[in-house]
This record gives sequence, C-alpha cells and structure tokens, in this order.
Amino acid sequence: MSQSVRRAARIIDSIARRPASVSELAEEFEVHRSTMFREVQSLEEVGYLRKRKNGHYVLGLHLMALSHLAAESLDLKEIAHDRLVQLHRTVGNTIHLAAVVDQSIVYVDKVEDTSGVRMYSRIGSAVRPYCSGVGKAILAELPANDRDAVLNGVVWQKFTDKTLTTREELDAELAKVSARGWAVDDGEFEDFVNCVAVPIRSSAGVVGALSITAIRMVADLNSLKSHLPLLQSVAREISAELGGA
Repeated sequence: MSQSVRRAARIIDSIARRPASVSELAEEFEVHRSTMFREVQSLEEVGYLRKRKNGHYVLGLHLMALSHLAAESLDLKEIAHDRLVQLHRTVGNTIHLAAVVDQSIVYVDKVEDTSGVRMYSRIGSAVRPYCSGVGKAILAELPANDRDAVLNGVVWQKFTDKTLTTREELDAELAKVSARGWAVDDGEFEDFVNCVAVPIRSSAGVVGALSITAIRMVADLNSLKSHLPLLQSVAREISAELGGA
C-alpha cells in the first residue's frame, strides 16, 4: 500500500473519531499544512470528507452511504442464509443471492446444486447485470439514475444467441420484469443454463435479488418457473426482516 493511500485511510479514521481542521490534521500526522490540504481536498472531491463552515472536516455523505450499503449487504447475507439453505433443500437447484454494493451488483451468497454441477458464479464476484436473472431483477427496481450508474461502462458482449446487446433491448426487457415482478436468464450467458430471480427490498428500496439456477437438461425454464411462488415467498420473508415491503 502506498504512503498516500495509507495516510488517507488514517485521516478518515481520525476524522471518524472527531472533526478536525487542516492545521490540526497536519500537526497530528506531522506533515506540512499544504500537504495535508491536498490530502483532504482529494478526499473531499470524492465525497469521503465534507468541510463544515467552521473549517473542520467530517465524514462525507458518499463514505457514509458506502458504509450503509456494506452493512446492509452483510445484513442481507446473514438474514437470508438459512432461508437459502432451506430453499435449496426443497428445490435441489443452485440458489444465488446478489446484493447492490455501491454502483455494482455482487454475488454475496450461494448454495450449490445437489447434482454437483458447478456454476461460473463466485461469492464476491460481480454480476453481469444485463444477462443474469438477479441482475435484471435488481435493475428493474432501481431508480433511473442508479440504473444508469450500474450500467455505466458495461461492455455489451454477446455470449449466446439470446444475449441482450443494447441498452434499448435491456430497457424493454426490464419493463416486462418490473410489471410481472420476476426476471429470467434464458440461456443468455451460457446457453445451457437458465434461472428465475426475484428482487429483495429494504425500507430504502431494492437491495438485492434471489434466484434459482439450473442446467437446462436438469431443469428447464418452465420447471424453474413452477418454483416462483416459493421463491417470492422467501424473498418477501427476507425483505420483511430488512424493513421492506
């Protein structure tokens, strides 16, 4: 870790304990005032610090939002895990749990298919939002600005004949998802894999999604759709614990 990154982290830790001015921080970290000014100005620009009228710096709104999202994602996994295990015992297929983390969608929990077939997904890895069930279930519930932020920089790669490759196609699909309350991956990333997914909400809105995924020869899309009432019931239970509808 570079010295500047390490010092930035220590500055944030210090200000989390008590607000401070540039002069006070420069004295604490034994650096020139101009050096500390550049440090806090950079942190302010990215939203990690905020300057009060009295010249003291406090934690910024963006940093607090990240903290809230991280805590919410942790709560989501802890609240959902036992229900994922029970759902897996009932349906036998792979269960995925994804969460919104800052401007990304990430797999935060997973229970594997009893057949022993391993999916490409990994806990902690990013979800491909435009060609996954959980990605589309979440995107359909996000406000327009948040949806744009998640999709910013997406490379529209065609994995199979069914992959959506434009924002226009995706938006049309998301309108359908929003209307019916659930999403599918119909062989859009891997043509032999399909899934159904539903959103999970907290009091702040959509925070994640839950899905049942299977190899098509084990369970086709119609078979997975038969589990939708159960999947939606589990998602509602998790949402209720998170304070959502």
